[in-house]
Amino acid sequence: MKVDVILGLQWGDEGKGKVVDVFTPKYDIIARFQGGPNAGHTLEFNGQKHVLHTIPSGIFHSDTKNLIGNGVIIDPFIFRKEIEKLLASGIDPKANLYISKKAHLILPTHRLLDAVYEKVKGNDKIGSTLKGIGPAYTDKVSRCGLRVGDLTSQNFEQKYQLQKQNHFQIVKQYDFDLSAFQIDNQTFEEYEKAWFQSLETLISMKLVDSEHFINEALKSGESVLAEGAQGTMLDIDFGSYPFVTSSNTIVSGVCSGLGIAPQKIGKVFGVFKAYCTRVGNGPFPTELFDSIGADLQKYGHEFGSTTGRPRRCGWLDLPALKYAIMLNGVTDLVITKADVMDQFETISVCHQYNYRNQKIDYFPYEINDQELQAIYTHFQGWKKNIAGASSLKELPKPFLEYISYIEHQVEVPVSIVSVGPDRTQTIFRFE
Repeated sequence: MKVDVILGLQWGDEGKGKVVDVFTPKYDIIARFQGGPNAGHTLEFNGQKHVLHTIPSGIFHSDTKNLIGNGVIIDPFIFRKEIEKLLASGIDPKANLYISKKAHLILPTHRLLDAVYEKVKGNDKIGSTLKGIGPAYTDKVSRCGLRVGDLTSQNFEQKYQLQKQNHFQIVKQYDFDLSAFQIDNQTFEEYEKAWFQSLETLISMKLVDSEHFINEALKSGESVLAEGAQGTMLDIDFGSYPFVTSSNTIVSGVCSGLGIAPQKIGKVFGVFKAYCTRVGNGPFPTELFDSIGADLQKYGHEFGSTTGRPRRCGWLDLPALKYAIMLNGVTDLVITKADVMDQFETISVCHQYNYRNQKIDYFPYEINDQELQAIYTHFQGWKKNIAGASSLKELPKPFLEYISYIEHQVEVPVSIVSVGPDRTQTIFRFE
């Protein structure tokens, strides 16, 4: 068996959670392979909205196993809150949730360091979610991080205190008022106490050697879907550095984040919005600062599911999309939030950049350069509510022409069309 992959092709928030939820009945295992609680995967069904941060989006299907892989980092406090919300909605995740012993832990001091680093950067700040993601991955790479498997060690608290002291030594180097610092409306001491209490929830889960778990499952014929977080343009190596996340969000991260060989990768489903959004700072060539951008934000309800921050909005960027497709070896495209575009008379698509009076159609190293400008192709809008469409024949011709243009430019088929947030609002083009 092969591992199929669903990941984002833009700056995150593409609607991956819904797509994973729709795909889940076809798979035995859904596995998160990177990122942490900076992710916010939103699912809607039966009139209810659910937001997941660490737990895979297949958790609402009781017959499917869900794995948090070794490439994921976990904040026990946020994890416990997520579990409590699932239990309140009638879902018992203990039955089908597995956690890698090699997954790293986000400590309270990681969140402190995140806040300190952002303050020090001033106007040059990244726009971090302040969830401690970067500092936790820093400790992982520095070979001093704590992992889920360490929770069963007799000297876990000793290891924790050592890391805490190290982190406080770093904080002392900066002019930072620790007395005024809060995490989720709690003092550091209050949060730390709640964090330790949350460890009980984490330890009560099925802790596994995930690389053996996933490879044995493949050997026995079980089907696996890997779920990515954030998006390709936030990849630590290939995104718009330094305005990126701290993990590999592209398909190569599946191998290192789950412990599988490259030849085990099967289909790669790339998810992208019919337009573009971005949270936080960083380059955004097609960003709109006019009423159209405001309308995209309004109609698309573009506010971060993790932070609540408004998302920056702009037209679809094809050079960036082609770049993401190339990096991931995408076999099938999934277009989401197409219904958000229903209101517009004219729809624009960036097909090239103008950089220092030269037209380029690729995503360059100089993406942070303000001299880079988007060049657009314009299309007639469809001006029709497509949220209720259940088949291709119900979709307006201008919308289908929009899809055909994208396919022609990127040379990958758009296999799935999402016309709304509910799992039922999904059209498969080739079935």
